[in-house]
Amino acid sequence: MDRPGEKLKRVRERLGLTYRDVEEASQRLADRLSNVEFGIALSRLADIENKGTPPSIYRLYSLCAIYRMEIAEVLSWYGAPVDRMPAEALRVPLDKTHPVQFLPAGWAALPTLADGDLDLNKTTFLSRLIESWGSVPLRFLNGHDMRRHRYALIGMEDWSMYPVLHPGSLVVIDDRARIAAGGWTSEYDRPIYFFERRDGYCCGWCDLTGDQLVILHHPASHQKPSVYQYPAEIDLVGQVTGVAMLLAPARRRRARISAVPAASPDL
Repeated sequence: MDRPGEKLKRVRERLGLTYRDVEEASQRLADRLSNVEFGIALSRLADIENKGTPPSIYRLYSLCAIYRMEIAEVLSWYGAPVDRMPAEALRVPLDKTHPVQFLPAGWAALPTLADGDLDLNKTTFLSRLIESWGSVPLRFLNGHDMRRHRYALIGMEDWSMYPVLHPGSLVVIDDRARIAAGGWTSEYDRPIYFFERRDGYCCGWCDLTGDQLVILHHPASHQKPSVYQYPAEIDLVGQVTGVAMLLAPARRRRARISAVPAASPDL
């Protein structure tokens, strides 16, 4: 199997570039970016191609720019599969709800809906069950323009919207949405919004009156509403328009609730 350096050498040779050409091009790039780390000396390029020396992140950037290559592909040559990064991230559970910053726009993968095609611009689809991720955490969601949305993970200890949003859920956020004043008939079609507080992130229904924003949690969560001055104390990230839920945390929640002794009835 060819080493990464050998593959880079073949790309360079197909482009008709000499060591000197690459060195000079990288130096010009380094000058434009005001960082000498982007420069690739002749000896360093020889080490990369012939000795298997991995390039630094700066030199890798320069090589991909000069060779017109996708940096994700070259990283995969060095054993860092960028396309698996979202799946690997889901194997590291975090307690706090947070946005997902690294999902690449345009080709990020999401689980396929279990009950057919749905309009992801409508919040009603949050009432539908989506396939459990299982051992394959991400699949393509057909027909969905991933570039128009942002993503977030509900923290493993965030039960504020349970059981509509389970802890560990991956949510799709439309950041063009604005807070709606009405138009829903049940909890399943009421818009759920994703907010950035000064100390973190949260999801929930909301009521906005003047500059007072009330975040409403699902009744099953037994959490009281939270009140903020809007937008002084909290920012709207967008509306949740899609969700893929992990079902296992819900079982832990039920077990924890069942362990609490029932209250004695009033006499």
